[in-house]
Amino acid sequence: MLPFRDGLAPMRLLLPHGDPATTIAEYLEREMPEDDWRRAMRDAEVVDEKSRPISDATRYRAGSHVYFYRVPAQEVPVPFEIGILHEDDDLLVVDKPHFLATIPRGRHVTETATVRLRKQFDCPDLTPAHRLDRATAGVLLFTKTKHARRPYQELFSSHHVTKEYEAVAGFDAALEFPCIVRSRILKEHGVMTAYEEPGEPNSETRIELVETFGDRARYRLFPKTGKTHQLRIHLSSLGIPIENDPYYPVFTSVPADNFSRPLQLLARALNFTDPMTGEARRFVSARSLRTVAP
Repeated sequence: MLPFRDGLAPMRLLLPHGDPATTIAEYLEREMPEDDWRRAMRDAEVVDEKSRPISDATRYRAGSHVYFYRVPAQEVPVPFEIGILHEDDDLLVVDKPHFLATIPRGRHVTETATVRLRKQFDCPDLTPAHRLDRATAGVLLFTKTKHARRPYQELFSSHHVTKEYEAVAGFDAALEFPCIVRSRILKEHGVMTAYEEPGEPNSETRIELVETFGDRARYRLFPKTGKTHQLRIHLSSLGIPIENDPYYPVFTSVPADNFSRPLQLLARALNFTDPMTGEARRFVSARSLRTVAP
């Protein structure tokens, strides 16, 4: 198959049954007329599942796969750098900035931590072992090799990592800390926000108060589970939403080029026993949240 290019994997397309096309070129030109398929085929940038180049005369074969490159849409550059916390033969641990998505998805493709780092380190096998929301900054762990991918991803999926977060949010003197918040969180496909509903809890967060400054405070958060927007929802449910959160308690649309109000949520640290070496590991973000009122 085709190699990665500019940090991105080639696209894969399944040729459907029942199409009247006689050649693959005919099908591609009809379905995606904005692409220059003849040039791509001349440059051997369209191949089958056995890495054989496809030409404008290659017959259409329903059920087969075609691999090719597509130029991603222009994106607004995220004007913040990724900090490097640790690198060895198998791992790359970074300090992700706010506004940078972890993986390519939807309208965020090139402006993602995965694509940036694959290009920077010339490492097409670089893969995140877990994810951080685009709005959340902090410690993010990547594997650099295929043999390391599964052990570290399973470390996160089996909840054998202690995740420590910090947040700046409102302060309510009537609330008692530390506290544990449990609730049932659901997320519908295609809907930007998640929500809580009555029923068996599927999420849990321990919340500790670190310091107060007027009607605001800094909190330390320890999620036991990893539901979508869990920390943001749990603080909002207490009546102390995270500062600059455009999703909770009320969704607000923010322009893609507005980087002035980062969500005050930081993945401060990861602690775990290395699944390959048995070594105790701790990685800590060097970033800070804003404790001075805007």
